[in-house]
Amino acid sequence: MSGRADLQNLSLLGKSENRLPASPDEARLDVFPNLRPGRLYWITLNCPEFSSLCPVTGQPDSAKIIIRYVPGEMCVETKSLKFYLASFRNQPAFNEEIVNRILDDLVKIMKPQQLIVRGEFAPRGGIQLTTEATFPDTLAEKS
Repeated sequence: MSGRADLQNLSLLGKSENRLPASPDEARLDVFPNLRPGRLYWITLNCPEFSSLCPVTGQPDSAKIIIRYVPGEMCVETKSLKFYLASFRNQPAFNEEIVNRILDDLVKIMKPQQLIVRGEFAPRGGIQLTTEATFPDTLAEKS
């Protein structure tokens, strides 16, 4: 790994770890410094093979998760993000809650300027569900 001191705390990148966390609570999201904190630019991360479980039926749900953000001081490290997203595979939760949980966890660890998490879930029962959560939350700011 690079000799950069600011990268020494990454838990997965550059290591041969292959055991996926059992749940999002067990997963660790790593961040690294944004080297252009004064610039407004978007980062888009696409996870086309996301899976979770329906909390009522126990049946698997699959989705495409798209994360777009304007970083603040920190960026999310993608290997840790991959492990974090994979940790939902045995997690029973409604689709809406999953998208909001991902947003909340990323805001907490990165403190981005802007963040959008979009989950495009596969159709079940003839209905396709898409949930999109954003930060900052303009509704919360109005109250």
